[in-house]
Amino acid sequence: MALIEFHDVYKAFGPKVVYKGLSLAIERGETFTILGGSGVGKSVMLKLLIGLLKPDAGSIVFDGERVETMGPKALQRLRQRVGMVFQGAALFDSLSVRENVAYGLREHFNMDEASISERVAWALSLVGLPGVESMNPADLSGGMRKRVGLARTIALQPEVLLYDEPTTGLDPINISRINHLITSLEKALNITSVVVTHDMSTAFSVSHRLAMVHKGRIIATGTRDEFRASTVPLVHQFITGQAPEDEDMAALVGRTGQGDRAS
Repeated sequence: MALIEFHDVYKAFGPKVVYKGLSLAIERGETFTILGGSGVGKSVMLKLLIGLLKPDAGSIVFDGERVETMGPKALQRLRQRVGMVFQGAALFDSLSVRENVAYGLREHFNMDEASISERVAWALSLVGLPGVESMNPADLSGGMRKRVGLARTIALQPEVLLYDEPTTGLDPINISRINHLITSLEKALNITSVVVTHDMSTAFSVSHRLAMVHKGRIIATGTRDEFRASTVPLVHQFITGQAPEDEDMAALVGRTGQGDRAS
């Protein structure tokens, strides 16, 4: 059984329909990347997974349990198993790096100060930032802020890491650094990773499998090689950065059915 499953999920916000029959499965231990243009609901998928949003129809299953029917205690247990790395790092500017990384530990665990300090140092070392505990977020570069945000999440030692546009706003060197961190953490911590991005360098660097969202459904899934070799027009144009002509859109969508392989 897959660790994470979306079954025929529908979600709308008023007249805006985000998902209309979304289905996918993510295996334990893989890095799975969700692709799609701006506004297709990639981040909504992550919020549905951890119960911040509920689907209008369909079901979301995590490790055999339906997320949309969980009560508050079950959702709290789920969120301790699933860590989310936010697009903007979401650091508290009034707190030091140490206190930012320790924040979740104080909220969710009964740990003494020595244990907290040890866990903070461990997490910062994993993201390549040892010894920066006393610095303030305002003194960090954009790439360092991203890595501190990642350290705060992995300090909780989750089983699953969710990355919401992890390389947005970074220069090529820092994009490469974050991509390397995603793959190295997956190996070092033996975790499952779900990456939401529109950056193809990140997608092809970190993923075991990818899926592309368009008009509320998954239109293609496959490995990196399958996506690179894809003959699905919309997939090919997305990964090569080619904008389709308006008159071609209906044909493109018509040729990409629910759950088609990328190849």
